[in-house]
Amino acid sequence: MDQEQIDDLLREQGGPYVFDRMFSALEKVRERLERACQALNSADVPYAVIGGNAVAAWVATRDEGALRNTRDVDILLDPKDADAATVALEVAGFHRVLTMGVTMFLDGEDGKPSEAVRVIWAGQKVKDSYPVAAPEVGQSRDIEQKKVIELEALLTMKLVGFCRKDQVHVLDMIGVGLIDETWPAKFAPPLANRLQELLEDPNG
Repeated sequence: MDQEQIDDLLREQGGPYVFDRMFSALEKVRERLERACQALNSADVPYAVIGGNAVAAWVATRDEGALRNTRDVDILLDPKDADAATVALEVAGFHRVLTMGVTMFLDGEDGKPSEAVRVIWAGQKVKDSYPVAAPEVGQSRDIEQKKVIELEALLTMKLVGFCRKDQVHVLDMIGVGLIDETWPAKFAPPLANRLQELLEDPNG
């Protein structure tokens, strides 16, 4: 893309504010995560932060310079707490919807699915083809007033999904020394094989 094309795109978007928009988007993700966790904490609803924010939290325990930004806010909930979680999150301004089989909480009734809090249900398979179900909510620990999924449970979820984003997240955890060559022994195939593959060939 040449400079003229870039300038045309900026004009279409209303001005040269790319970095402002970038930092604003990051702040919105952080604020959405904070508000959701505070709402669930206040209502005593068990939950765990999962996905990219959980990876970032764990990576930050070793090297904050290795953090990778994410636009997603994903949480793990127990199905039996669905109603209580809905009440708590709706009080905080979220709106529950079901989109393509995924439960999510839009940020307001007019919120975008790309800017929602997405829910994974504990003890259930995200897809029927997955080898194991999602972990239980209790497999979490407190990190700065948030319940964050434990490292082994988080790694399991990433190895189960194993899309490119999941692989990159695992590589991030390997890169800061959270995961090493002793970890494949913790898992059965095919998860052990997937982890071994990333450890042996991180650029694969």
